[in-house]
Amino acid sequence: MIDETAEEIREMRTHSSSVVAVKAARALTDLEGEFPTVEEYVRALERNSRALRRASPSHASLVTTQREIVDAVTDADPESVEEARHLTVEAVERVVTQVEEAKHAAAERVADELEDGMTLLTHDYSTTVLEALELAAEDGAYVDVYVTEARPRHLGRKTARVLAEIDRIEPTLIVDGAAGYYLDDCDMMLVGMDCIVDETLYNRVGTYPLCATASDAGTPVTVAGSSAKIVDGGGFRFENEFRSSSEVIREPPEGFDVVNPAYDETPIRLVDRVVTDEGERTF
Repeated sequence: MIDETAEEIREMRTHSSSVVAVKAARALTDLEGEFPTVEEYVRALERNSRALRRASPSHASLVTTQREIVDAVTDADPESVEEARHLTVEAVERVVTQVEEAKHAAAERVADELEDGMTLLTHDYSTTVLEALELAAEDGAYVDVYVTEARPRHLGRKTARVLAEIDRIEPTLIVDGAAGYYLDDCDMMLVGMDCIVDETLYNRVGTYPLCATASDAGTPVTVAGSSAKIVDGGGFRFENEFRSSSEVIREPPEGFDVVNPAYDETPIRLVDRVVTDEGERTF
């Protein structure tokens, strides 16, 4: 199960960083093999946790939750393998609850500020953003949403399909390059986040030019997500992922290179506020 989950994370079949963290956490409850001693179990737990973290080192919530689970087991100094397994399950359930409750709380805070008749622009696929829009619609708000394709994997198409199923939400899919044409008509640009480290927002590639364009257009940028994704140092170093050129161009490139970064870096000065489960930060 660990190998399957790690492979799924690497291939991005799971797109939300919160979902990635939850999937990876739950994978640790099913360590395969017999462990004669606690030391062997703990070594296997640490080894598998490292494998999951390596699958997507850019996800701060994945890294921090994995560390929290392993530390919970090792710090308790279990006397038996059975106790160690029990501690692992407890830590996993605690972490999963924290992630899911934090994401929901952030979505509620954003939804409270979405008014009837607003027009938004969003980028990528964020479960926090999707939940916020659904909650606002349930409260009676009609919202128009421009959704960028988020090339090259076109994750925005998935976002648009989900939003199309929500009453009172009117999504319009646009190509990434058309955002500047529509941002003047938007009340807000609303995106999720992979993480914020110090003074930099890391998110799906394309976020930086969108935030810069929104700033020029005078459209406020709101970032939503769990407070666990905000990292102030602490030894975490963001590592970008460079994906296959086949996502950009189907035929093999001849005479030129193709570079396909998964994320970009947005200076936090281009963000007006960050809404998390703990409240709101303005910049």
